[in-house]
Amino acid sequence: MARVVWIYRGAPLRASDGRLYTAHACGRQREDIAWDAWFEFVALDGSRVVSTERETIQPGLAELVDWAAETSSAYLRDVLERAMTSSGGLDPSVTRPAVLFGPALTETSSKEPAAPEPSDTRSESSERPPVANPFAVYAQGEGVLRGQLVALPPWHLRAVIIAYDFADPSDVDLEALTIPELVELIIRGVRARLAA
Repeated sequence: MARVVWIYRGAPLRASDGRLYTAHACGRQREDIAWDAWFEFVALDGSRVVSTERETIQPGLAELVDWAAETSSAYLRDVLERAMTSSGGLDPSVTRPAVLFGPALTETSSKEPAAPEPSDTRSESSERPPVANPFAVYAQGEGVLRGQLVALPPWHLRAVIIAYDFADPSDVDLEALTIPELVELIIRGVRARLAA
C-alpha cells in the first residue's frame, strides 16, 4: 500500500507554472520488503499533483523516513522542476489524485501488505501526518472528497483537521466528534479556504 511518509511543511515550493506546491515523500513496500520512494508535489490550490518516478529504494520503512527527513528544500526544488519538465514518466500536465486516492508511479503488486491499524488515541492523530491533501481531492469534486473522507478512520480525519488547521483542538474536542461531524468539519474548512 502506498503511503505518504513525510510532508515538507516549510516554505512551499514555487514551480515554473507559477503555482505553489507542498512536497510529500511517498513510499510503497515491495514484495522483497524494501521500499520504493518518490515525491508528490501537491498544488496549494488543489489544482494538481505532480509526481516523480522512483527516486530511491530503501531497505525498510525506518530508512525511508530517514531519507525523507534528510532531503533539503534545494533538492526538492530541483526535483519539482525535473518532474514538471520530464519527458519520461508521468505527463505533469495531467492532474491526478494524491497517493492515498490513486496509484503511485511504481509498479504495484497484487499482494500488497495491509496497512497496520493505528490506535485511535489523541497522540496518534496529533503525531501522524495526514496522507492526503483535501484540497487536491476537492478539486475533483466535493462529492469525491466526501466519499473518500467517510472511508477514513477517525484518527486520520483528526490528523487532517489538525494538519490543515480546520479547528483548534483546544477549542473543539475532536475525540468526541463522530465520523460525519469530522468529515463536515473538513469540508467546511476546505470550502472556507477556497472562498477566501
